[in-house]
Amino acid sequence: MDADDIGRRLAHLRTEHRDLDAAIVALASMPQRDEFQIARLKRRKLAIKDEIMQLGDQLIPDIIA
Repeated sequence: MDADDIGRRLAHLRTEHRDLDAAIVALASMPQRDEFQIARLKRRKLAIKDEIMQLGDQLIPDIIA
């Protein structure tokens, strides 16, 4: 993947991360909430966060000081 591909993927993942956050809040506020669905969404959100971090690391190389 080149830097442009990574940038597009990061933008998509960040949007999905925000959407999942909104969905989790909406589900949690319902009187008959589905805890399993909320847990699945939280796991997906965490996986997306991990992927965002990995892709960010590819864009910004480690600098040894």
